[in-house]
Amino acid sequence: MLAVFAGLCALLVLRVPVAADLHAVNCSQVKDAFTDLGYSTANVPTEQTAGEDLRVCIPQKTCCNAEMEENLSQRSSRDFEKLMDDTSEELRDTFMTGHKRFDDFFLELLENTERSLNEMFLRTYGKPYLQNAEVFQGLFAELKRYYAGGNVNLEEMLNDFWVRLLERMFQLLNSQYLITEDYLECIGKYVEQLKPFGDVPKKLKSQVTRAFIAARTFVQGLMVGREVANRVSKVTMSSACVSGFTKMLYCSYCQGLFTLKPCNNYCLNVMKGCLANQADLDPEWSKYIDAMLLVTERLEGPFNIESVMEPIDVKISEAIMNMQENSMQLSYQVFQGCGQPKPSGMSRSSRSVSDTFSGRFSPYNPEELPTAAAATRLDRLVTDVKEKLKKFRKFWSSLPEAFCQEEHVAAAESTEDDCWNGRDKGRYVPEVLKDGLTNQANNPEVSVDISRPDTQIRQQIMALRVMTNKLKNAYDGNDIFFQDSNDESSGSGSGSGFTETSVTESNSFITDAPIQEAEKTEESSPASIVQPNLLLLLVFTALALKEPWR
Repeated sequence: MLAVFAGLCALLVLRVPVAADLHAVNCSQVKDAFTDLGYSTANVPTEQTAGEDLRVCIPQKTCCNAEMEENLSQRSSRDFEKLMDDTSEELRDTFMTGHKRFDDFFLELLENTERSLNEMFLRTYGKPYLQNAEVFQGLFAELKRYYAGGNVNLEEMLNDFWVRLLERMFQLLNSQYLITEDYLECIGKYVEQLKPFGDVPKKLKSQVTRAFIAARTFVQGLMVGREVANRVSKVTMSSACVSGFTKMLYCSYCQGLFTLKPCNNYCLNVMKGCLANQADLDPEWSKYIDAMLLVTERLEGPFNIESVMEPIDVKISEAIMNMQENSMQLSYQVFQGCGQPKPSGMSRSSRSVSDTFSGRFSPYNPEELPTAAAATRLDRLVTDVKEKLKKFRKFWSSLPEAFCQEEHVAAAESTEDDCWNGRDKGRYVPEVLKDGLTNQANNPEVSVDISRPDTQIRQQIMALRVMTNKLKNAYDGNDIFFQDSNDESSGSGSGSGFTETSVTESNSFITDAPIQEAEKTEESSPASIVQPNLLLLLVFTALALKEPWR
């Protein structure tokens, strides 16, 4: 009996240290884990300590010290930056590549349209066209300058084009008269009443202005989205966020629980605290995405710049032919309104026809029209970007979920009892908070000062708000005033930051500016007044020499 009692006592003595060791930390295993992380084990304690010098991890039996904790904090910052970079990569790439593709497409469309017109007129008229090619070069130069962000009022520019065209044609068709500047000014007053070019100017003005407004604003919208995505994704972690993220990812190592992943709800609260300001970007970002999608409808439909630009040369030729056919009646009406001009002393028959053509100008044959091979290219671009924009509508508020769904970041929701809760292995009890800065006042994992919104995030919110306003106006066919970067004296002084080389090259956000319809902006500069094609007018003169005055 004594022997049995002695044996039981011996077993109890042996079991006591075993029970105590249930919460002991094996520091040799922690050393191995730190080696796997790439750290030297020289400073890893050989025996567990009370962790009284720790600032991030909970002071308890641990194999970490303050120096190890600092290394882990630095590693956490790098991990967070990489996580943000990886998660936002598709978003940033969408806006970067989308912006480049649309910008390249629109610029290429302008170049191809101008080249097509040049080639056709060169085949038709040869040397005389070469001598006057700068006429249409000026037109396309103004269109390109507008697209690149220049202060060009398209409606006024096109109005000036038709006025100058009328003046030049009238002079050449009535070369036996002395047409003074005052007389030309009088003719200009009757343009709307005379309608020498039929309905072409009115229709073309509406089509060109709306198409260019939509195209330019959409590309600017892609640029703003690109810049916002780039800047917001380069988030600066607060010290509280660094501590919370370190505790979530690495304090388990100090307890020897390095195989455990953070509980999913625990991860969500940490991320909602770290990304509180980014979540506040979401409402304005969603409105911006909706406005971009509205403009894509215009690009596909009535404001399709491709369908406007490709036949622009044919439309101009139709206008010129309309005036040719009604030249006699037009001259009579002008003489009635402005008086009979004085003879110039040069008769109509004295003009040489050696530099004119006997053929009548006519629209292109179907086989001579610019190729329509790229007609589906804009459709493909728009379809692709629409799907991606929809995908990213709630991007910023969904970041916490996106982060915590990463396998190497947090445990699956189904393993809520077998995960790291910030203190030990077990279920994470606190409630998951809502998104946004104001909802983080009582975040249990990250201390957030809800009275101090992030300045950079607020700037991006304002940039999105301004761009959304411009997109909505573009959808309605209205322009927003942009200050020409080469004209410091023009505009309200707000500035757009755009250069004339490309609408894509601004490093600054577009600041807000007054909303103006195109017809209410400043008068076009002399450089924007496009002169008519003189050689076409010579054709009309040659034709007129063959028929008597009526």
